[in-house]
Amino acid sequence: MKTIQWFPGHMAKAMRMMEDNLKLCDAVIFVLDARVPASSYNARLADMVGAKPVLYLFNKADMADGGADAAIALVRKSGKAALGVSAASSASLRPLTAAMDALVAEKRERYAQKGTTRPMRFLVAGIPNTGKSTVINLLSGGKKAQVGDRAGVTRAKQWVKCGTAELLDTPGTMPPALADQRLARRLAYVGSVNDDILDKEEVALALLEELWAKYPQRLTERYAIEGGTPLEMYEALCARRGFVLRGGEYDYTRGALALLDDFRKGRLGRVCLDSADDLKQAGLI
Repeated sequence: MKTIQWFPGHMAKAMRMMEDNLKLCDAVIFVLDARVPASSYNARLADMVGAKPVLYLFNKADMADGGADAAIALVRKSGKAALGVSAASSASLRPLTAAMDALVAEKRERYAQKGTTRPMRFLVAGIPNTGKSTVINLLSGGKKAQVGDRAGVTRAKQWVKCGTAELLDTPGTMPPALADQRLARRLAYVGSVNDDILDKEEVALALLEELWAKYPQRLTERYAIEGGTPLEMYEALCARRGFVLRGGEYDYTRGALALLDDFRKGRLGRVCLDSADDLKQAGLI
Protein backbone atom coordinates (compact mmCIF):
# COMPACT_ATOMS: atom_id res chain seq x y z
CA MET A 1 0.00 0.00 0.00
CA LYS A 2 1.22 3.51 -0.82
CA THR A 3 2.83 5.27 2.14
CA ILE A 4 0.56 7.89 3.72
CA GLN A 5 2.25 11.20 4.55
CA TRP A 6 0.53 14.58 4.83
CA PHE A 7 2.19 17.68 6.26
CA PRO A 8 1.40 20.68 4.03
CA GLY A 9 3.03 24.04 4.57
CA HIS A 10 0.16 25.55 6.54
CA MET A 11 0.65 22.88 9.23
CA ALA A 12 4.29 23.81 9.75
CA LYS A 13 3.17 27.42 10.10
CA ALA A 14 0.45 26.36 12.56
CA MET A 15 2.97 24.48 14.71
CA ARG A 16 5.12 27.61 14.98
CA MET A 17 2.05 29.68 15.82
CA MET A 18 1.07 27.30 18.62
CA GLU A 19 4.57 27.42 20.08
CA ASP A 20 4.38 31.22 20.10
CA ASN A 21 0.94 31.27 21.73
CA LEU A 22 1.41 28.55 24.31
CA LYS A 23 2.96 31.01 26.74
CA LEU A 24 -0.36 32.89 26.76
CA CYS A 25 -2.32 29.78 27.76
CA ASP A 26 -2.84 28.21 31.17
CA ALA A 27 -3.71 24.72 29.94
CA VAL A 28 -4.24 22.62 26.83
CA ILE A 29 -7.19 20.58 25.60
CA PHE A 30 -5.84 17.85 23.34
CA VAL A 31 -8.71 16.56 21.20
CA LEU A 32 -8.46 12.92 20.10
CA ASP A 33 -10.81 10.77 18.03
CA ALA A 34 -12.20 8.14 20.43
CA ARG A 35 -12.38 5.60 17.59
CA VAL A 36 -8.61 5.88 17.00
CA PRO A 37 -7.14 7.55 20.11
CA ALA A 38 -3.55 6.39 19.64
CA SER A 39 -3.59 7.14 15.92
CA SER A 40 -4.92 10.66 16.53
CA TYR A 41 -2.30 11.47 19.17
CA ASN A 42 0.36 13.84 17.84
CA ALA A 43 3.37 13.38 20.11
CA ARG A 44 4.98 16.45 18.52
CA LEU A 45 2.19 18.59 19.97
CA ALA A 46 2.49 16.90 23.35
CA ASP A 47 6.24 17.60 23.43
CA MET A 48 5.56 21.24 22.62
CA VAL A 49 3.14 21.62 25.55
CA GLY A 50 5.82 20.80 28.10
CA ALA A 51 4.69 21.06 31.73
CA LYS A 52 1.37 22.78 31.11
CA PRO A 53 -1.68 20.84 32.36
CA VAL A 54 -3.37 18.86 29.59
CA LEU A 55 -6.85 17.38 29.25
CA TYR A 56 -6.95 14.50 26.77
CA LEU A 57 -10.42 14.76 25.30
CA PHE A 58 -11.68 11.60 23.59
CA ASN A 59 -14.22 13.18 21.25
CA LYS A 60 -16.83 11.30 19.17
CA ALA A 61 -17.28 8.88 22.06
CA ASP A 62 -20.81 8.20 20.80
CA MET A 63 -19.19 6.50 17.78
CA ALA A 64 -16.74 4.44 19.84
CA ASP A 65 -17.21 1.20 21.76
CA GLY A 66 -15.79 -0.08 25.03
CA GLY A 67 -12.28 -0.02 23.61
CA ALA A 68 -12.32 3.76 23.97
CA ASP A 69 -13.49 3.49 27.59
CA ALA A 70 -10.59 1.13 28.29
CA ALA A 71 -8.19 3.59 26.63
CA ILE A 72 -9.48 6.47 28.77
CA ALA A 73 -8.98 4.35 31.89
CA LEU A 74 -5.40 3.56 30.86
CA VAL A 75 -4.61 7.21 30.20
CA ARG A 76 -5.99 8.18 33.61
CA LYS A 77 -4.02 5.38 35.24
CA SER A 78 -0.87 6.85 33.69
CA GLY A 79 -1.57 10.05 35.64
CA LYS A 80 -3.11 12.16 32.89
CA ALA A 81 -6.51 13.87 32.81
CA ALA A 82 -8.80 12.22 30.25
CA LEU A 83 -12.49 12.44 29.39
CA GLY A 84 -14.79 10.95 26.77
CA VAL A 85 -17.31 13.31 25.17
CA SER A 86 -19.56 13.74 22.18
CA ALA A 87 -19.02 17.41 21.44
CA ALA A 88 -21.98 17.54 19.08
CA SER A 89 -24.25 16.82 22.08
CA SER A 90 -25.05 19.40 24.77
CA ALA A 91 -25.02 16.57 27.32
CA SER A 92 -21.22 16.68 27.19
CA LEU A 93 -21.03 20.32 28.28
CA ARG A 94 -21.24 19.84 32.04
CA PRO A 95 -18.63 17.06 32.37
CA LEU A 96 -16.30 18.94 30.03
CA THR A 97 -16.47 22.23 31.93
CA ALA A 98 -15.99 20.34 35.20
CA ALA A 99 -12.87 18.65 33.83
CA MET A 100 -11.52 22.00 32.61
CA ASP A 101 -12.14 23.61 36.00
CA ALA A 102 -10.30 20.78 37.73
CA LEU A 103 -7.40 21.11 35.29
CA VAL A 104 -6.74 24.76 36.19
CA ALA A 105 -7.98 24.80 39.80
CA GLU A 106 -4.50 25.21 41.29
CA LYS A 107 -3.51 27.93 38.85
CA ARG A 108 -6.76 29.82 39.39
CA GLU A 109 -6.16 29.67 43.13
CA ARG A 110 -2.65 31.06 42.71
CA TYR A 111 -4.03 33.91 40.62
CA ALA A 112 -6.73 34.60 43.22
CA GLN A 113 -4.10 34.83 45.97
CA LYS A 114 -2.34 37.50 43.90
CA GLY A 115 -5.61 39.34 43.29
CA THR A 116 -5.71 38.37 39.61
CA THR A 117 -9.10 37.39 38.16
CA ARG A 118 -8.41 37.11 34.46
CA PRO A 119 -10.08 34.29 32.46
CA MET A 120 -8.31 30.96 32.22
CA ARG A 121 -6.94 30.44 28.71
CA PHE A 122 -6.99 27.04 27.01
CA LEU A 123 -5.24 26.10 23.79
CA VAL A 124 -7.39 23.57 21.89
CA ALA A 125 -5.17 21.36 19.75
CA GLY A 126 -5.27 18.12 17.81
CA ILE A 127 -4.91 16.58 14.39
CA PRO A 128 -7.42 17.44 11.62
CA ASN A 129 -11.07 16.41 11.84
CA THR A 130 -11.08 15.32 15.49
CA GLY A 131 -13.72 17.94 16.30
CA LYS A 132 -11.75 20.78 17.88
CA SER A 133 -14.06 23.44 16.51
CA THR A 134 -17.13 21.44 17.58
CA VAL A 135 -15.71 21.33 21.11
CA ILE A 136 -15.28 25.10 21.06
CA ASN A 137 -18.81 25.63 19.79
CA LEU A 138 -20.14 23.38 22.56
CA LEU A 139 -18.31 25.42 25.19
CA SER A 140 -19.20 28.81 23.72
CA GLY A 141 -22.85 28.01 23.10
CA GLY A 142 -22.79 29.02 19.48
CA LYS A 143 -21.24 28.49 16.08
CA LYS A 144 -18.18 30.64 16.68
CA ALA A 145 -15.67 28.23 15.20
CA GLN A 146 -15.76 26.95 11.63
CA VAL A 147 -16.76 23.29 11.46
CA GLY A 148 -16.49 20.76 8.65
CA ASP A 149 -16.45 17.01 8.07
CA ARG A 150 -13.18 17.08 6.15
CA ALA A 151 -9.59 17.54 7.21
CA GLY A 152 -8.09 21.01 7.27
CA VAL A 153 -11.15 23.26 7.70
CA THR A 154 -9.55 25.47 10.37
CA ARG A 155 -6.54 27.22 8.82
CA ALA A 156 -5.87 30.09 11.26
CA LYS A 157 -5.94 30.64 15.00
CA GLN A 158 -9.01 32.24 16.58
CA TRP A 159 -9.72 33.24 20.18
CA VAL A 160 -13.21 32.48 21.47
CA LYS A 161 -14.63 33.75 24.75
CA CYS A 162 -16.45 31.11 26.76
CA GLY A 163 -17.87 32.16 30.12
CA THR A 164 -14.92 32.41 32.49
CA ALA A 165 -12.52 30.96 29.96
CA GLU A 166 -10.92 31.92 26.67
CA LEU A 167 -10.23 29.26 24.05
CA LEU A 168 -7.64 29.35 21.31
CA ASP A 169 -8.82 27.30 18.35
CA THR A 170 -5.87 26.13 16.27
CA PRO A 171 -5.51 24.45 12.88
CA GLY A 172 -5.33 20.69 12.86
CA THR A 173 -1.73 19.56 12.63
CA MET A 174 -0.32 16.17 11.71
CA PRO A 175 3.07 14.86 12.78
CA PRO A 176 5.71 15.83 10.17
CA ALA A 177 6.21 12.11 9.54
CA LEU A 178 3.73 9.27 10.04
CA ALA A 179 6.16 6.54 11.08
CA ASP A 180 3.60 3.84 11.87
CA GLN A 181 1.60 3.26 8.72
CA ARG A 182 -1.00 1.15 10.56
CA LEU A 183 -1.95 4.23 12.56
CA ALA A 184 -1.70 6.42 9.47
CA ARG A 185 -4.23 4.20 7.68
CA ARG A 186 -6.60 4.55 10.60
CA LEU A 187 -6.37 8.31 10.30
CA ALA A 188 -7.32 7.90 6.65
CA TYR A 189 -10.33 5.78 7.65
CA VAL A 190 -11.77 8.50 9.91
CA GLY A 191 -11.09 11.39 7.51
CA SER A 192 -8.16 13.03 9.30
CA VAL A 193 -6.00 12.82 6.18
CA ASN A 194 -6.90 14.81 3.10
CA ASP A 195 -8.83 12.39 0.89
CA ASP A 196 -7.32 13.95 -2.23
CA ILE A 197 -3.90 12.43 -1.52
CA LEU A 198 -5.22 8.93 -0.83
CA ASP A 199 -5.69 5.88 -3.00
CA LYS A 200 -9.19 5.30 -1.66
CA GLU A 201 -9.40 1.78 -3.04
CA GLU A 202 -6.26 0.76 -1.15
CA VAL A 203 -7.64 2.42 1.99
CA ALA A 204 -10.94 0.55 1.56
CA LEU A 205 -9.15 -2.80 1.25
CA ALA A 206 -7.16 -2.12 4.42
CA LEU A 207 -10.29 -1.03 6.30
CA LEU A 208 -12.18 -4.15 5.27
CA GLU A 209 -9.30 -6.30 6.52
CA GLU A 210 -9.25 -4.53 9.91
CA LEU A 211 -13.01 -4.60 10.32
CA TRP A 212 -13.21 -8.30 9.47
CA ALA A 213 -10.58 -9.02 12.12
CA LYS A 214 -12.38 -7.02 14.83
CA TYR A 215 -16.04 -6.61 13.82
CA PRO A 216 -16.89 -9.27 11.22
CA GLN A 217 -20.59 -9.35 12.06
CA ARG A 218 -20.94 -5.69 11.09
CA LEU A 219 -19.72 -6.43 7.57
CA THR A 220 -21.95 -9.46 7.27
CA GLU A 221 -25.02 -7.54 8.38
CA ARG A 222 -24.49 -4.51 6.14
CA TYR A 223 -22.86 -5.98 3.03
CA ALA A 224 -23.51 -9.74 3.25
CA ILE A 225 -19.76 -10.32 3.47
CA GLU A 226 -18.92 -13.82 4.64
CA GLY A 227 -15.15 -13.59 4.74
CA GLY A 228 -12.42 -14.21 2.19
CA THR A 229 -9.51 -12.07 1.06
CA PRO A 230 -9.86 -8.28 1.30
CA LEU A 231 -10.44 -8.16 -2.47
CA GLU A 232 -13.17 -10.82 -2.28
CA MET A 233 -14.85 -8.88 0.52
CA TYR A 234 -14.54 -5.68 -1.51
CA GLU A 235 -16.23 -7.32 -4.47
CA ALA A 236 -18.97 -8.72 -2.23
CA LEU A 237 -19.63 -5.17 -1.02
CA CYS A 238 -19.79 -3.88 -4.60
CA ALA A 239 -22.15 -6.69 -5.59
CA ARG A 240 -24.40 -6.08 -2.59
CA ARG A 241 -24.66 -2.36 -3.32
CA GLY A 242 -25.04 -2.78 -7.09
CA PHE A 243 -21.74 -1.07 -7.92
CA VAL A 244 -21.25 -2.88 -11.24
CA LEU A 245 -20.12 -1.24 -14.45
CA ARG A 246 -21.17 -2.10 -17.97
CA GLY A 247 -19.56 -5.39 -18.90
CA GLY A 248 -19.78 -6.78 -15.39
CA GLU A 249 -16.73 -5.00 -13.94
CA TYR A 250 -17.03 -3.88 -10.34
CA ASP A 251 -17.06 -0.14 -9.67
CA TYR A 252 -14.33 -0.16 -7.05
CA THR A 253 -14.31 3.62 -6.73
CA ARG A 254 -17.96 3.79 -5.70
CA GLY A 255 -17.42 0.85 -3.39
CA ALA A 256 -14.54 2.59 -1.62
CA LEU A 257 -16.48 5.82 -1.22
CA ALA A 258 -19.52 3.98 0.13
CA LEU A 259 -17.48 2.00 2.66
CA LEU A 260 -15.60 5.06 3.93
CA ASP A 261 -18.81 7.08 4.16
CA ASP A 262 -20.56 4.30 6.09
CA PHE A 263 -17.63 3.94 8.47
CA ARG A 264 -17.16 7.66 9.09
CA LYS A 265 -20.86 8.24 9.74
CA GLY A 266 -21.17 5.34 12.16
CA ARG A 267 -23.37 3.14 10.01
CA LEU A 268 -21.10 0.17 10.78
CA GLY A 269 -21.63 0.62 14.50
CA ARG A 270 -19.44 1.83 17.33
CA VAL A 271 -15.76 0.94 17.03
CA CYS A 272 -12.34 1.49 18.52
CA LEU A 273 -9.51 0.30 16.32
CA ASP A 274 -6.55 1.14 18.58
CA SER A 275 -5.31 -1.24 21.27
CA ALA A 276 -3.45 -0.72 24.55
CA ASP A 277 -0.23 -1.60 22.71
CA ASP A 278 -1.00 1.15 20.19
CA LEU A 279 -1.45 3.64 23.03
CA LYS A 280 1.96 2.68 24.41
CA GLN A 281 3.64 2.84 21.04
CA ALA A 282 2.17 6.27 20.34
CA GLY A 283 3.34 7.54 23.73
CA LEU A 284 -0.11 8.29 25.10
CA ILE A 285 0.45 6.02 28.11
